[in-house]
Amino acid sequence: MALHFNQYASEGNAFLKDYAKHMGFGRDTDKAGRILSAILHALRDIIPINESIQLFAQFPMFLKAVYVNAWSTRKTPDDIRTMEDFIALVRHRCGVSAPGDLGEENELVERYIELTFMFLRRYVSLGEMEDVRNTLPRDLKHMVYSQLMF
Repeated sequence: MALHFNQYASEGNAFLKDYAKHMGFGRDTDKAGRILSAILHALRDIIPINESIQLFAQFPMFLKAVYVNAWSTRKTPDDIRTMEDFIALVRHRCGVSAPGDLGEENELVERYIELTFMFLRRYVSLGEMEDVRNTLPRDLKHMVYSQLMF
């Protein structure tokens, strides 16, 4: 089996450029990468492991690497019930760059979350997005569904 690391890097860089543009970050792929990682890691923290595996199975290789980076499958999902809790988790996952990357307003972070799910729809089937949505607490379901159906 040949490993195509250069191809994965090239695809990953193209993805980040498209994602940065989609998010309104211009050419700031570093910021885009930090926010994407924070959102994916926060999601990974709150959905069941079997759903995480089904979700990232649909990702291209470079995105799988982002999703599983520093993942501990021994940890039980965090008890996140509200959007405010999830935003706090995203901020935590973003780390020291959170104030500069995410701003102070929760509405902006919520918009980033919605835009990210819209972008991921390019890679993940509607059925899998519905499965992820079904594992979320009631107050978080809208972040996956806001504009994914159409």
